[in-house]
Amino acid sequence: MTMDMPKNVDTAINLLQSAGFEAYAVGGCVRDSLLGKIPNDWDITTSAKPEDMKSVFADFHCIDTGIKHGTVTVVIDGEPLEITTFRLDGEYEDNRHPKSVTFTADLGADLGRRDFTVNAMAYSKKTGTVDLFDGQNDLKNKIIRCVGDPDRRFNEDALRILRALRFASALDFEIEEKTAQSLLKNRALLGNISEERIAKELLKLVCGKGAKRILTDFAPVLFEILPEFQPMYKNSHDNPHHCHDIYEHTLIAVESIDSEPTLRFAMLLHDCGKPAVKKFDENGVAHFYGHQRISAEISAQILARLKVSNKFRDEILFLVSNHDRWELYENTEKMPRYLSKFGLDGVLKLLKVMRADVLAQSPEYRYRLDQI
Repeated sequence: MTMDMPKNVDTAINLLQSAGFEAYAVGGCVRDSLLGKIPNDWDITTSAKPEDMKSVFADFHCIDTGIKHGTVTVVIDGEPLEITTFRLDGEYEDNRHPKSVTFTADLGADLGRRDFTVNAMAYSKKTGTVDLFDGQNDLKNKIIRCVGDPDRRFNEDALRILRALRFASALDFEIEEKTAQSLLKNRALLGNISEERIAKELLKLVCGKGAKRILTDFAPVLFEILPEFQPMYKNSHDNPHHCHDIYEHTLIAVESIDSEPTLRFAMLLHDCGKPAVKKFDENGVAHFYGHQRISAEISAQILARLKVSNKFRDEILFLVSNHDRWELYENTEKMPRYLSKFGLDGVLKLLKVMRADVLAQSPEYRYRLDQI
């Protein structure tokens, strides 16, 4: 298969190869191209060392992005390209970063240190696709599998645990059995990862096509980073409006709304306060009075911990706090006041949140959708 590479990527690879070095597009851009998708960005790997790259690209603007790790950014046609020397990682001391990096002339060694087989492929027009770990077959079979020993990969960089779930969700792939067992076993290592990095992966995960399946099958990983969700798991609603437990209802609601970060994360958090306010009446029916307020309070703590932007936080808290505001429909005369208070965009997003909430309830109560 011949890949359609951007002109600047083609230029960079050709210049390096003409100078006697190996050079390839590598990683996610190769994966996405093989899937028929347009890559968001292109990375290049080469046998050239940083000083060699600067010589090859002497006529271009070069930036020392990460010289000690072998990365130089070269600006071609006004677009920056990250080009990195083939390398071997040294010992990992913090479950995230290697203590040292050693340059190598062996492409196979460089690909062998990467996370998953679908991300461990390289390509150039001269060689075609270089696939040493059966990544193409895993793409065909829709599988996320670690390169080599999963325990080693996750102990090197614990963020890979969430990356495995994120890729499985975004691509709607399965996680290979040994990889799945290992990430569950090693999930406590996520405690060594910064909350900002966790937030980025989690947001991409919940926006994926397979989010509900992945967060069901790997719930213990979510509880490791969001322990506030543990009380929701297998906690029945004990109420005729619901046929799913609180956690299941939450994931169905996530799946039932547009794949947009604010909306998906709002649905993930919208009922997190229910376990704290669950009370039974004299007939044994559970009620959750005030759960919107408690959910918003818990959400605020979670969002502060994840260090999301103020704008993102405020929009989530607005949607969580108001997700059960049915008086919008019971008294339509109030609509102008709500539009004035929340704006058209806020009201439209709130309507989507309310609709997703109803879709995750008992089917006999979905007549309420006619009101939305």
